[in-house]
Amino acid sequence: MGIMRPPKRPANLTLDAALIAEARALGLNLSAAAEAGLRQAVAEARAEQWRTENAAALASSNAWVAARDLPLARYRPF
Repeated sequence: MGIMRPPKRPANLTLDAALIAEARALGLNLSAAAEAGLRQAVAEARAEQWRTENAAALASSNAWVAARDLPLARYRPF
């Protein structure tokens, strides 16, 4: 049984002509390169969104630790 891949759909993109020419000269697969770049951009945007949505909770947790130290800090061997 083969690996299931998500369906693909065509997309029109406007890209720097010199960059496309260089990529083709290097034998790069433009679709694969664009997909990899888009995956990276989505991952970075999701991480930033998570940090923004959880900033208050993280600040609260950090403030609690700063005021009281880590709950089991006395048991740490270092």
